[in-house]
Amino acid sequence: MTRVVITGMGALTPIGNSVSEFEAGLQASKVGFQPITHFDASETGITLAGELHDFDPLKRLGKKDLRRMDAFSQYAMYAASEAVEQAGIDEINTEPESMGVIYGSGIGGLTTIQEQVIKMHDKGPQRVSPMFVPTSISNMASGNIAIRYHAQNICTTIVTACASGTNAIGEAFRQIKEGRAQVMLTGGSEASVNEIGIAGFAALSTLSKATDPKKASLPFDADRLGFVMGEGAGTLVLESLEHAQQRGANILAEIVGYGATSDAYHMTSPDPEGTQAARAMQLAIDEAGIKPDDVDYINAHGTATMGNDSAESKAINTVFGEASDVLVSSTKSMTGHLLGAAGAIEAVATVSALQTNQLPENVGIINQDPECQVNLVNADNRNHETEYAISNSFGFGGHNAVLAFRKWAN
Repeated sequence: MTRVVITGMGALTPIGNSVSEFEAGLQASKVGFQPITHFDASETGITLAGELHDFDPLKRLGKKDLRRMDAFSQYAMYAASEAVEQAGIDEINTEPESMGVIYGSGIGGLTTIQEQVIKMHDKGPQRVSPMFVPTSISNMASGNIAIRYHAQNICTTIVTACASGTNAIGEAFRQIKEGRAQVMLTGGSEASVNEIGIAGFAALSTLSKATDPKKASLPFDADRLGFVMGEGAGTLVLESLEHAQQRGANILAEIVGYGATSDAYHMTSPDPEGTQAARAMQLAIDEAGIKPDDVDYINAHGTATMGNDSAESKAINTVFGEASDVLVSSTKSMTGHLLGAAGAIEAVATVSALQTNQLPENVGIINQDPECQVNLVNADNRNHETEYAISNSFGFGGHNAVLAFRKWAN
């Protein structure tokens, strides 16, 4: 089977609008939460979100692009532009028919949907924009990326709630590993910090009502309150090792495993025993050809909701043992939860950890929940030689997805 490597990354997050800014934010344990500015959130009961800061889409997109894209597509295109630029992919070194796109989004163009439904209600159906459908449908992030980069291999979209980004990367990995493509542009994007997005998740009692940013997202803490909504995108350029080496690409890391399972348990709650989450981790580790003891770091899903964190902890202990020294952290303590983009930016964070041997801390932890007995990353143990790492994503509907990464060492 073909080996699959990462040659480009792009990130647009609440703690940085590029990979370098994102990495700096992670290493500084920066918390990206501020009072919501996109709309008046006072009636929702929610104060904070992980909005993008000082984001100027015109740095990478044209004015025409902005008029024709919902924010989630803009974010995807922005992150893809950075990743492709770093990878150095173009039509000279890559055949268009050998390059594909698999991208994820949990919801898609929610801002456009909200705006156009309001317009229809207030002004009638004849006033709905002709661009409503092509800007709001979830496949347009992948579609727009493919159009821009003339990617003529598979172009598809993964919608598996909060596992979307990780599933997208995993399925793109398989396209190359099994010989159906040479290059894949992949990741996830989300733009749900709007009135219906915040109100909807607030109605499920999943969002943190904290007003202090430093106490808002507390993964694995006994006093965790729920997650903070974030927005943004992450993109990876994946290549077959042969293709990357032939064109002299700079290789960042290798993807070595992917596991995907279903809880088949509940619409929104994870299986409290974490049985299938554990199996997804084991599948990724098995495909990598390693043992659990070989894994140095786990980028946890870690949403700071009561059910997720305890179930994920049980799953980790099932695979690695209750006395395991594998280090664990949730970067959602800094970025919030980017839903369908979460696994994509967390893949970037995991690759960064492999490259730098600097693990992101589990920020905000004060009283670790006895139900969450995992070995969390802190200021004392974050400097850690790391060869293998996994990244977990678990979504509503019981979708479990796990990626295994290896430090690049030929």
